[in-house]
Order: sequence, then C-alpha cells, then structure tokens
Amino acid sequence: MRCRTQGGVCRGKRPNGEECITAPTVMWVKALDLLLQKLQRSEIPLNKIVAISGSGQQHGSVFWKSGASVAFGKHNPFKPLHEQFTGLLSVADSPVWMDSSTTAQCRKLEESVGGAEVVVSVTGSRAYERFTGPQIARLYADNEEGYDATERISLVSSFVATLFLGAYAAIDWADASGMNLMDIHRKHWDSNCLNACAPQLKHRLEKPCPPWTVLGKISKYFCQRYGFSKDCDIVACTGDNPSSLAGMNLRAGDLCISLGTSDTVFAVVTTPRPSLEGHILCSPVKEDEYMAMLCFKNGSLLREKIRLGCTDGTWEDFERKLNDTPAGNEGIMGLFFDEQEIVPHAHGIHRFDGNDEALSELSPAQEIRALVEFQAIAKRYHLQCMGFHAKPETRIFVTGGGSRNRTLLQVIANVFQMRRLHPVRDQFRGLRRRLSCRPRGSRRKLLRPCAQVLRVPAGQCGRASQCFPQRSL
Repeated sequence: MRCRTQGGVCRGKRPNGEECITAPTVMWVKALDLLLQKLQRSEIPLNKIVAISGSGQQHGSVFWKSGASVAFGKHNPFKPLHEQFTGLLSVADSPVWMDSSTTAQCRKLEESVGGAEVVVSVTGSRAYERFTGPQIARLYADNEEGYDATERISLVSSFVATLFLGAYAAIDWADASGMNLMDIHRKHWDSNCLNACAPQLKHRLEKPCPPWTVLGKISKYFCQRYGFSKDCDIVACTGDNPSSLAGMNLRAGDLCISLGTSDTVFAVVTTPRPSLEGHILCSPVKEDEYMAMLCFKNGSLLREKIRLGCTDGTWEDFERKLNDTPAGNEGIMGLFFDEQEIVPHAHGIHRFDGNDEALSELSPAQEIRALVEFQAIAKRYHLQCMGFHAKPETRIFVTGGGSRNRTLLQVIANVFQMRRLHPVRDQFRGLRRRLSCRPRGSRRKLLRPCAQVLRVPAGQCGRASQCFPQRSL
C-alpha cells in the first residue's frame, strides 16, 4: 500500500468547514515493518533482546473493530504485518495531536461535569481539543456507526504495545493523563468524564496500568518472522512527553526547559496543584510523583522575529544587546504574545515602564531584554501556580536551540535564582555525566553545546531578587 500524507498527516475538512488532521493507522504498522526489516538486515541479534517498550505521540487514538483480537494470533509470519490489517480497524484514520476541531466537544465535556475547574481537578487539564476524550466524543457525534463497531480504543503508545504483544495492551497512567478521561489521583477512569464523551466508553478502555508494567511475552509472529526470543518481555509503552521526563532522569524538584519552536517546561512535583493553564500528568517512573507541564506557543519563533527587528540579524548581536542592558531592565517589562498564546490565553504585545505606564516602543536593547525576561518570568510564575517551587537542591536542565545563548541562560538563572553552569560536551555524554555525578562549578572546554545545567542554592543568588523587587513571583 502507499500512504499519501504531507508531513506524516492528512489534512481534510469536516462538514462544518473545520480542518481535521489525522494519520492513516496502517502507515504506523508499515513503519514498524520497515524498521524491523532494517534491524534484521543489519545483523543485530534480535534474539538477545530481553524486553521491549516504546514511546508514542501523545493524544492520538486507534479504533479496533469488533473481532479484531481474534486475528492477532493468526498472523502469517511470511507476510508483513501491514498487509494483514484489512478489517481490523473500525476507523481507518487516527486523530492526532495536531487536530483542533473538537472545541464543541470540549465545552460539552466541561459543562457536563460541572465546569472547567472540575475537569482540571480530576484529570489534571482542562478540556483541550487535541486530548483523546474530546476526539472520541467527536467521532461518536460524526460517525456513530464507526464507534458502535469499535471494541477497543488504544492510544498510539498502547497500539504499539498491542502489536508486539499480540493482544490488547492497557494504556499506562502517564499517557492516560493526556485524555481528559482519567482521575490522576486515583489513577482510574472517571465515570463522569467517560459518560460526557460517549456511551459505554469504559468497556472500550481497559483499566489503566502502571507505566512499568510487564504486559506479557512477545507475540509468536515476531519470533517466527524476525527471530526474537519467545522470552522477550513487552513492557507498557507511554507517551512522548512522559518519555522525555523519564529520559532526562528528572527527580522530584527538578525542572527541564526546552527552548524550541514552542517553549516547553516540565517538572517533577509531589504535591500537584492542577491549573486551568498547563497540565498535570502522572509520572512515568514513580507512583507518588507527577509531571507538571507547560507549553508556550511564543517561543523561539518570537525570539527570532525580535532578533531580525532589533539586531543586524545575528544571534551574536542579539546577545551583545542583551548584555548591554542591566538585569531587571531598569523596571521596563513587556508582555509578548505575538501569536495566540496557550498559557495564558492571550494575544498582543504590551510594554510598560517601571511605574507600569504603557510605552509605545522600546530601544532595540530594551526590547530584547524585556522579551527574554518576560519569557523566563512567565515560566516561573505559571510553574508556581501549579505547585512547583525552586529549592536549594533544584536542578534545571535547559535544552533546545536557545540553550546555546549563554546570556539568555543567565536571565533564566537570575529569574529562578540559580547560578548557570556550563553546557555539557555533547548530548549523550552529557546525559551520562548528569546521571553519574554531581556537577561542580568548574569551567569545561566546550565543543558542541546541546544542553545546559543550572544548579545552585537559591540563597546564594540575592542579585536576582534585587533585580526584580517590584515584581511578585
């Protein structure tokens, strides 16, 4: 078969004119076929692999047709798996995280359970268009016949586990936190949220499981076709965002800031405070911890726009002008929402002097400083609203393209009252170093900065407090 997509997805229109974004489910199966074929041809000893788990793009959903489970044990090892998928799916195209056509379903979910605050307190997030619950509700509204023909609904992560297991795999707690359907405190499906989305939904979702659950042994299909050992364990798969937290080896009190196209912040918390802005997910590694996550749409693209408008077009000049202004920008601040922001839901750019009087424009250096400090302060403020507070033992990891800018990192360090350490030598060696030793303040010669580590007792950074005396953090 040939999947015709653009950027891995299909873009279409619903009857009401809204754009819908999906991906052909069988495309993912074919991708797995191709991956395993390449591994087999590379002479990797697949028979020595003792366990398999995985990471799946969060929020996406797969709809299995009634009777599909019977076919799992009948796959022919002489044929690729994707060629044997006919009749297994009740819906051929899977909704993915990019789809935002479920606003009506989000509002209905919130109204049905008592408001957005109730949804947040139970599921860790207000109803979001990309989340799986509203996506299921839209499918039921638009294609009731397809929903009625569905015996099981998987997330992308549990779909991959299902393929390897040869039986339906449970959804893990961490990925289930991105559905608007699970009570993150009890780690069970919430009946009110289920009923608000579609009838008999609980019967189509197996009880969620701990992310470290060993689901069973690998399917005999993969043993016979690729030579895997029959003793190979299949461990529950999880979502891509929880996998990032697990991969960074974050512990309670740690924070990771990704300075990418959109800025993403996630932290490990033990006493979560769900907020209308941001998300609280169950931890993928510890039962008594949670993952607080924020996503800011105005990230590196806005920094690049300000760079082009306020400098000679280079990051060197951007950093030079940032250094030309004092920390705190002499009280000058700005609110920069060039695109419709996610956190908070706001749009527009506003500038203020030290007396909170509106300003029409700033000098290029002041504009750069105002932007960078605003972005850092916004991260700290919204994290604190969700229950995260930097402590003396807090470690802050900064990744992404923006992490190459040392002065930008110093601003983050000032706002969080941390001292900036130096970037690690490279991504994988640096990860091993962070896992194996406690970073010291010594300077290292750097070759390719990929990640920064910020760590210092807050009491040693009084300068940051002096720089922002008028701003409540």
